[in-house]
Amino acid sequence: MWKIIHLDEVDSTNDYAKSIAEESPEGTVVIAKRQTAGKGRKGRSWASPEGGLWMSVILKPERTDPRLVFVGALAVVDTLADFGIKGWIKWPNDVWVEGKKIAGVLTEGKAEKFVVMGIGLNVNNPVPEGLEREATSMIYHTGMELPLDSVLDRLLFHLGGWYGVYKERPELLVEKLRQRTFILGKAVRVTEDDKTIIGRALDVLDDGSLLLEVGGELRRILYGDVSVRPL
Repeated sequence: MWKIIHLDEVDSTNDYAKSIAEESPEGTVVIAKRQTAGKGRKGRSWASPEGGLWMSVILKPERTDPRLVFVGALAVVDTLADFGIKGWIKWPNDVWVEGKKIAGVLTEGKAEKFVVMGIGLNVNNPVPEGLEREATSMIYHTGMELPLDSVLDRLLFHLGGWYGVYKERPELLVEKLRQRTFILGKAVRVTEDDKTIIGRALDVLDDGSLLLEVGGELRRILYGDVSVRPL
């Protein structure tokens, strides 16, 4: 399924993938050794030095919905497990290990044309100075440098499997996400655009949204940045 494009350096693998997506087959993967303008949600910068796995996958599903981002998050958690690392998902798109962020997933696209799924996974790259309390990398948990090709192979294997689930039984994605997220039952702060909501995370609903209890009332959150006391 996969057609891999290797780049030494690019501003953003997502931007590159979007520029070629319409004429490229589904399963095209853009990988760069370094990104000079890597990005996360809402255009935030993502440090992308050599040693990490910076990639974007072109997908062309018949339909798209918010649950698609779970494909990437679950694939990362399974990949970490293959290397003996226990990862947890912070709804909707981040993966954490021992209370620190190790990966992020970003989906962008063009309606009814394509979706680009960007995945940034810290593998052998050191955590930038000043972020040691917030971020981590696989090398810190394995105690040794890992072959990036091996990490990529496992990630693509799991990505293909979860993408198949998304197309056939998307409700199963949500079921697995519930098992692998650490925010349920916790007090959380959700930032949506310019407003903040504080409540208790009760569930991830079948459509992928987050159910909060806010002041005794139930609120359904479609998207947002979640902050919570980590595991």
